[in-house]
Amino acid sequence: MKRVLMLVSLLLPWSMRRAFLEKQFGYQIHPTARIGLSWIFPTRLIMDEGSSIGHLTICKNIDLLHLKSRVIVGNGNWITGFPLGPSRHFAHEQDRQPQLVVGEDSAITHRHLIDCTNSVTIGRFTTFAGMQSQILTHTIDLEQSRQSSQSVRIGDYCFVGTNSVLLGGSALPDYCVLGAKSLLGKAFTETHQLYGGVPAKPIKSLPADWKYFTRSEGFVV
Repeated sequence: MKRVLMLVSLLLPWSMRRAFLEKQFGYQIHPTARIGLSWIFPTRLIMDEGSSIGHLTICKNIDLLHLKSRVIVGNGNWITGFPLGPSRHFAHEQDRQPQLVVGEDSAITHRHLIDCTNSVTIGRFTTFAGMQSQILTHTIDLEQSRQSSQSVRIGDYCFVGTNSVLLGGSALPDYCVLGAKSLLGKAFTETHQLYGGVPAKPIKSLPADWKYFTRSEGFVV
């Protein structure tokens, strides 16, 4: 029944659709937030002031999608995971959080795949750039022969280059760049670094006074 109601909502003008989504699903959508022609169907949705989702983006099978103020999610993104509930999959992971939380003034551009089987956190003023990058929070534990997952964290004022892959358990520290076509497979801690390669490793330090790292506006135009 919920899927039918969601399908019906796609036929409504946005002002009516927002009210419908809040009433029927308990979503929290700020009056200035907006969703295009997209299937956005997490268990909980929070869209803060000025946040937006473009067209042909799909979000399903996660417990929470929280876009903080002025977050931009572009077109054609696939945001999915494995929800909590009675299942043998991930039953041993009692603290698993299938969610995507994006900080203020950040952007996810177009045609990315974000697996939120476990928590994905993107900080403030960060750009998940280009297209066809992947975040993969789950895998198969070959030793135990079972599904496993780990969270992924991208810090504040980061830039993730096009066609990159971020694996479960990885972290990109604040004020860092992940070069295009890189594979991030571990949790780094040193800020103001360019990380890149397969697997990614520190390449060089970046000046703290670069304007990208000190800007007060979000998406770079």
